[in-house]
Amino acid sequence: MEKQVINTSGAPAPIGPYNQAIKAGSTLFISGQIALNPETGQIEKDNITSETHRVMQNLRAILTEAGMDFSDVVKTTIFIMDMNDFSQINEVYGKYFSGYFPARETVQVAGLPKGVNVEISMIAIK
Repeated sequence: MEKQVINTSGAPAPIGPYNQAIKAGSTLFISGQIALNPETGQIEKDNITSETHRVMQNLRAILTEAGMDFSDVVKTTIFIMDMNDFSQINEVYGKYFSGYFPARETVQVAGLPKGVNVEISMIAIK
């Protein structure tokens, strides 16, 4: 099976030894994205709503680079620092999908990179 590295300047560059995404055959595995603005290099976390929008915009850029969109997403994982933020995150997240929603789990964690409040990873199939 052919594997292809997917990287785009429309999403933040990796901050460790990983890639933004790997496409294996028709399946795209997207690394967890945080609210890092790819143009400024700054974390956008004024509030959980804007932070979640930035995460979803980063994910969209990677999907686009791979020739996909949110309709191709079959699985997501949402990591959050505070389960009290779940409803706001969920509201923003839901706006990026139409029709069928992907399978998903949401977990509260003890810490995330760069002190962010939310990180989301995805699997998509075309």
